[in-house]
Amino acid sequence: MIATPASIVRPDQREIALALRLLAPWRAFTDPMFVGLEHIPDDRPLLLVGNHTLFGLLDAPLLFAEVYRRKGILLRALGDHAHFKIPVWRDLLTRFGTVDGTRENCARLMAAGEALLVFPGGAREVAKRRGEKYQLMWKERLGFARLALRHGATIVPFAAVGAEDAYDVVLDADDVMASPIGPLLRKLRVRSDVIMPLVRGVAGPLPRRERFYFAFRPPVPTAGLGGDSDAAATALRDLVRAEVEAGIADLLAIQAADPGRRPGRQGTVMRGRGRSTPPGRP
Repeated sequence: MIATPASIVRPDQREIALALRLLAPWRAFTDPMFVGLEHIPDDRPLLLVGNHTLFGLLDAPLLFAEVYRRKGILLRALGDHAHFKIPVWRDLLTRFGTVDGTRENCARLMAAGEALLVFPGGAREVAKRRGEKYQLMWKERLGFARLALRHGATIVPFAAVGAEDAYDVVLDADDVMASPIGPLLRKLRVRSDVIMPLVRGVAGPLPRRERFYFAFRPPVPTAGLGGDSDAAATALRDLVRAEVEAGIADLLAIQAADPGRRPGRQGTVMRGRGRSTPPGRP
């Protein structure tokens, strides 16, 4: 494997161990279930492509940790440019391996044989409006598909469910932009897709306790598929999107049948830790 460029920060083992320890209470609170980890191959370069859930930070760290624990893979997340305009926050993200999702950085990571975590819905999928629970907001974006085709990367579609059941959206970006401060925000060129919603959980901003679910779908090789034409990229994007949507549907079915959906409540019998297949499947 080609070495990662020195200018792209990679956390060391001590930092990773610290992050896993800090995450342990949240993992215990959400009791996550992971389905299909065996679908993540040893192929490189690799793209894990899936849905962003509300706020993005509730479940993504759990995915990072489990893929590292179970597969030994340090995922490199591609972050929205807006993250890297915020002092301190951008330093924290960078320190733990998140990379500004520029074309140059993506190409360098692919050339280095890294495993990338990609959320094609970006900020808009994080800043969900009312009625958009678990909907994909990919629009007509082709970036990840072109990237995979150019570098012959393998794509593993994945889905995540649970985080958007922990909150109810009370006030969303559309409400904010329609309010008296909307004209000011437009004048200041504030992006509506990065305006986070006001939510209600338990006792205000605290999330309701919900199990988080993750499903990894069979890998999609792109080596030998040809160039990154609009037609090829569109077909690949649509295939991956359909796989992610199928994963969400499967997880919602698992969630609906899971007596342990709300960890810690009486009647919880199905444990999520280490489980790799849904009930009733081989």
